[in-house]
Amino acid sequence: MGGKQLGFSDYEQSTAKKRTKKEKFLSEMDQVVPWQPLLDLIEPIYPKVSSKGGRPSYPLATMLRIHLMQQWYSLSDPAMEDALIEVATIRRFAGIDLVSDRIPDETTILAFRHLLEKNDLGKMIFETVKAHLKQKGMAMKQGTIIDATLISAPSSTKNKTGERDPEMHQTKKGNQWYFGMKVHIGVDKDSGLIHSVETTSANVHDITRAAQLLHGEEEVVYGDAGYQGIEKRAEIADKSITFRVAMRPGKRRVLPKTPDGRLLDLVETAKAHIRAKVEHPFRVIKQQFGFQKTRLRGMAKNHCKVNVLAALTNLYLARGHLLATG
Repeated sequence: MGGKQLGFSDYEQSTAKKRTKKEKFLSEMDQVVPWQPLLDLIEPIYPKVSSKGGRPSYPLATMLRIHLMQQWYSLSDPAMEDALIEVATIRRFAGIDLVSDRIPDETTILAFRHLLEKNDLGKMIFETVKAHLKQKGMAMKQGTIIDATLISAPSSTKNKTGERDPEMHQTKKGNQWYFGMKVHIGVDKDSGLIHSVETTSANVHDITRAAQLLHGEEEVVYGDAGYQGIEKRAEIADKSITFRVAMRPGKRRVLPKTPDGRLLDLVETAKAHIRAKVEHPFRVIKQQFGFQKTRLRGMAKNHCKVNVLAALTNLYLARGHLLATG
């Protein structure tokens, strides 16, 4: 988004010899995000300038870039506005000049997010990125790994309604109780990229969303012990799939110290090595992009956010291949 005259602070930073981690990251993502297909996706529903006059809309490309930076850096709407004012690298990525351009305020940033949520564009952004990766030779193949992770929601009732989010629920994992939601994903066994995403409240059992995490062409599916009995479920029974689900920990601990017992233990270890690949996208979503607790209320808003995060996670994980192949 070049061609603009830089303000003094932007020029000073742009001519610095050493690039910061933020600059390097944004430069890489600028090259791997399929900007034009995403702009084409959103443009038909993006508000146009009214014939009656009024302030013109901000450029769609600017608002999309701002929204993606919100996901990468886990910024609220007010924090995103502050970052645009304070951080030259952020402004430059958005294509905003501090001197000559208006900076979108938090209300404008919120309105763009609501536009995506209202039109279920999060899911379409995920599918657009998936199609882009397929064009670049990163097609999903015959093996899928399925898993789910918990995302906490604020348990405090100190808000406008005086209650916790009614669409979030609590569940027990081990000896600890969690309140929030679950993100369920299906990941390609070879590339480690996400091909399917589902979101539910935390009390929904992992196995109930397993069928929705399959793309339909896999021959083998891996899952942890929470998916025991998956092959007996009605929505799965007619599929020609080999399920390699982990043995329950208690059963594995009491395997006999015999050749057969040791062989079974080795098989479990091999399955665990393959399943470990599903942890990579979860690590990016929760650690790299900071989505460990919900900021938005309601499943629909969070479903949109998770789909955008899944798309960005795939681009982040595939960036080496994408940068090398152009």
